Amino acid sequence: MELKLNKPICFFDLETTGIDIGKDRIVEISIFKVFPNGNKESKTWLVNPTIPIPPQTTAVHGITDEKVANEPTFAELASHIHNMIKDSDLGGFNSDRFDIPLLAEELLRAGVDFDMKNKVSVDVQTIFHKMEERTLSAALKFYCGKSLENAHSAEADTMATYEILKAQLDRYPELENDMKVLSEFTTRKKIADFAGMIAFDEDNEEIFTFGKHKGAKVEKILETEPGYFNWIQNADFPLYTKKVLTGIKLRKLNTK
Repeated sequence: MELKLNKPICFFDLETTGIDIGKDRIVEISIFKVFPNGNKESKTWLVNPTIPIPPQTTAVHGITDEKVANEPTFAELASHIHNMIKDSDLGGFNSDRFDIPLLAEELLRAGVDFDMKNKVSVDVQTIFHKMEERTLSAALKFYCGKSLENAHSAEADTMATYEILKAQLDRYPELENDMKVLSEFTTRKKIADFAGMIAFDEDNEEIFTFGKHKGAKVEKILETEPGYFNWIQNADFPLYTKKVLTGIKLRKLNTK
């Protein structure tokens, strides 16, 4: 089954220096863009992360410091990557919890004002886990009858993710072939930032999900304890979380 698209969708996968969204860096990114007319575009970049790649991480994806020493940094690639994805929805495997948040941090760090306001995301892993409870390799075997060659290669994982989503739509007639519907199906909880530190309550208002103000409405805390905003902005929080918090503060000021 081919995807029914109203706009392009970019499937992508990252290989990184680790799993800390705020501190780790991309060492490889592969993007596979599918257009509504069926055209496809693919691009893979090795990236110099500008920090050492831990040996235990190299053991997983095989990318060493030496391999990326002469590759461009993410800052040098940021505009190319953003140009490829800016008009598209996003798809990936565990992308909502890891790949999109880390990509957002890298883009913001490079001065690109990235957000998800006009796009949706489809996390193929969530569909898989809700339906079958397996891993990427098992998903490809289960849905497509294929073995995943070169696992933990960004390009191989990206192409596998694309093939799995198409096979999932063939297998589950109850899944609607619509990116917005699939995005809603793969969303675990409604959050305002990628890190899940600011979520929405039953009134669709932002609340903090951590610390001493856990469960409190963000607007109320910003009004009664303005120093809390400054503390978050100066502390080691994800850049996208800070961006969302700033947007809430500006929105509040504009309504006064």
